[in-house]
Amino acid sequence: MPHVVTEPCRDCKYTDCVTECPVECFYQDGDMLVIDPNDCIDCGACIPACPVEAIYSESSVPSQWQGYININLERAGVLKGQGKQLSKKQPPMKGPNCKGS
Repeated sequence: MPHVVTEPCRDCKYTDCVTECPVECFYQDGDMLVIDPNDCIDCGACIPACPVEAIYSESSVPSQWQGYININLERAGVLKGQGKQLSKKQPPMKGPNCKGS
């Protein structure tokens, strides 16, 4: 079961999780990171690395963020085609709605 990036990452992009991923399944757009569910191997290494607790196993996504399952699937497909894959840590993007430190 793949992992899903949810609402806490929106406007608050940290890339600590990216460096933990052994298969490089993270992609980014202007607002947040997403995980390609077709490439994710369900290792869980990204979960404890996320400082805003935005990553969940698909079966554990809180009900208010269930829509992010499809957002990750759809956005990852588009971003993959645009070469927006991440494999290295980048400076955090903390927008006005960021709740991270």
